[in-house]
Amino acid sequence: MAQKPGIPKGTRDFSPTEVAKRQYITGIIKKHFELFGFMPIETPSFENSETLMGKYGEEGDRLIFKILNSGDYLAKANEEYLSERNSLKLTSQISEKALRYDLTVPFARYVVQYQNDIEFPFKRYQIQPVWRADRPQKGRFREFYQCDADVVGSNSLWQEVELVQLYDAVFTELGFVGATIKINNRKVLSGIAEVIGAKDKLIDFTVALDKLDKIGEEGVKKEMLEKGIAAEAIEKVQPLFNFTGDINEKLEKLSQLLASSEEGMKGVEELRFICDNVAALGLGQSKLDLDVTLARGLNYYTGAIFEVTAPEGVAMGSIGGGGRYDDLTGIFGLKNMSGVGISFGLDRIYLVVDELGLFPETVTESTKVLFLNLGNAEALYALRAIKSLREAGIKAELYPDAAKMGKQFQHADKRGITYAVIAGGEEMAANVYTLKNLETGNQEKIEIETLSNRLL
Repeated sequence: MAQKPGIPKGTRDFSPTEVAKRQYITGIIKKHFELFGFMPIETPSFENSETLMGKYGEEGDRLIFKILNSGDYLAKANEEYLSERNSLKLTSQISEKALRYDLTVPFARYVVQYQNDIEFPFKRYQIQPVWRADRPQKGRFREFYQCDADVVGSNSLWQEVELVQLYDAVFTELGFVGATIKINNRKVLSGIAEVIGAKDKLIDFTVALDKLDKIGEEGVKKEMLEKGIAAEAIEKVQPLFNFTGDINEKLEKLSQLLASSEEGMKGVEELRFICDNVAALGLGQSKLDLDVTLARGLNYYTGAIFEVTAPEGVAMGSIGGGGRYDDLTGIFGLKNMSGVGISFGLDRIYLVVDELGLFPETVTESTKVLFLNLGNAEALYALRAIKSLREAGIKAELYPDAAKMGKQFQHADKRGITYAVIAGGEEMAANVYTLKNLETGNQEKIEIETLSNRLL
């Protein structure tokens, strides 16, 4: 007996209904990307390993899917590494490519590769899948789509202001009330590490701090201790765990805390510029909040960092994130090319929209009218009408087989099709069509012009 087929953990098949709903979300995101001046690009699903490795920190590198070289990939492997089962050293010999982990590093590679053909500042958007060897759980998959918008070639903080507006525009149109756009600045985090005497442990400090909402205060303190951050330094961080007040009050507290750090104060001023101007412009249904524990584990962020959480009452992780990266293209040889970008987590956004019941009923509408197949001559007559309806923008189709009428009506019912058209010898002789409303049972004989108007 053949084994029942399946798919890898952390991946999914999507039904027609699910695809329609996903396209509804990406359609809104794409519309606003383009309204804000972003242009689309696409990059390969896999990159050379050296393009990706070392760009996401130690934790990120572990989550990159490596692709085995084609053919006999062990033929040229080092015998010593094989006998020692040294997977870390073997990997570079048997795998030269990897699935992309995100869209930002491939974008940086793209910018450097095509720098002579690009007009800067360059605003691009990308909606493509990425892969991470993560532990699957609700809202976290191994294959998922990202929807990114980035500006590269400008240091202006007005870009950050616009990206907050972009987040708000998308989530407001989706119907989210109270999505929170959290903001912080890596310079602020560097300043905090400096004033507590843990500047040499900046990466460990920020990675641990970023886990506050997942492992709690005690969990963060424990991880910091395990990473070699002194207990005295951790004690100085204590105020951050209960950092309350509105944005202006938080900025004032940070100014006092970071008064001795030049870099930290620069971060505070950048935050003040962004927050003040967002407030002046106003937001729709979203709200902006300063979260000093927001760190985002990716090493390449250097300025403002963003993370978006779902409306209150929805148990979901972040549904978007991003930030400023002043030296990302430098890793590929292009210096002094600042960039800033944000990402929308399509899969998590889908779950939130679904949970809140925000998908319009029209999203899943498919065929509006099914023409019954009563024979070859009748089918040709029906297809002439179907062609006319399609030209008018009406979704119409012919049942492919001349099966019993009951079976064809049953097919329309299971598909949720509202109308059926009967076109037999009697209709052909009178040059009309019988239109039946499958919800009410009413039917009438009408000409093709009337049929089109009735279905619009």
